[in-house]
Amino acid sequence: MSSTEAPAYPVGLQQQVDTYLDGLRFAGEPGTARLEEAMRYSLLAGGKRIRPVLALATAEALGRPAAEVLPLAAAIEMIHTYSLIHDDLPAMDDDDLRRGKPTCHVAFGEDVAILAGDGLFAEALGLALSEQSGEPANVLAAVCEIVDAAGVRGMVGGQYLDVAGEPGIELRHLHELKTGALIAASVGAVLALEGLSGPATMPFRRFAAELGVVFQIVDDILDVTGDEAEIGKPRGSDERHGKATYVSVHGLERARELARESHAKARVALSEADGNTLTLGRIADYILTRTT
Repeated sequence: MSSTEAPAYPVGLQQQVDTYLDGLRFAGEPGTARLEEAMRYSLLAGGKRIRPVLALATAEALGRPAAEVLPLAAAIEMIHTYSLIHDDLPAMDDDDLRRGKPTCHVAFGEDVAILAGDGLFAEALGLALSEQSGEPANVLAAVCEIVDAAGVRGMVGGQYLDVAGEPGIELRHLHELKTGALIAASVGAVLALEGLSGPATMPFRRFAAELGVVFQIVDDILDVTGDEAEIGKPRGSDERHGKATYVSVHGLERARELARESHAKARVALSEADGNTLTLGRIADYILTRTT
C-alpha cells in the first residue's frame, strides 16, 4: 500500500448498518414524535459506524452471516450515540457541532437531548433482547457484555474519571474505559453470541483492546491536526477543557508512534485468531489512518 492510498473500509457493512438504523422507529407513545425526531437526528447523523461494523466483521470472521447480528450491532451504535449526545451537553464537553451538524441539545434543547440519550440506551437494550437471534443464554451474555462496557466498569466510569480529573489516573487505562470498552465489546459481544469463551477468544480480545487504544490516540491527534470541515467540529476541544490527551502528555510525534505500536500489536493478535479476519484487519488499518 502506498503512503497516499487509504485502506479500504468495508463500506458494504457500513451500508447494512445505516439501512437497518434508518428502519428503526421509537415513537410508540402518542405525543413523543419530537423525542423520536431528536433520537433519529443524532442516530442518523452519519459517521463510519466503526463499532457496529466491527461487530458485523467479527461475525463474518466466525463464519456467521453479518446480517444475522444487525440487531446487536445496532444496539451498540445506539448506545454509542447516546454517549455522544450526553458528551456534547453544556455540563460535559459543551460542544455545538457534531459531524458538521448542530449537536442534539442545540437543535432540540437540553431537556429533549437528555431524554433522547436516555431513550436510545433503553431502546438499544430492548432491540438486542427482543430481535437478536441466538441461544437465549448467549444473547443474554452478549447484552451483558455490552452493558458492562457501557457502565461504571467501562464507558461511564471512564467519562467520570475524565471529568473529575482525578490525579494519578494512567492515561491508557482512562481511555480503555472511556473509549476502548465499547469498541472491545463490539467484538466481545459477538464472541459471546456465538457461545465462545476461553483461549480461542483471546486473540480477538487482544486485537479489540489494542484497537480501542489506536482509535483514541488518533482521535487525540485529529483534535490537534484535523481539518475542521472533515472532522465536523472545531479543533482543540480537549485543550479548551484542559483534558489530558496522548498529544498533551506525549507530544504529537510520540503519539503517532504509540498509535503505530498499538496498531502493530492489534495486527499480531489478529494473525493468531482463527477465522477469516481480513475485514477486521482492514478496519484496523483504516482506524490508524483515518482523517475524520
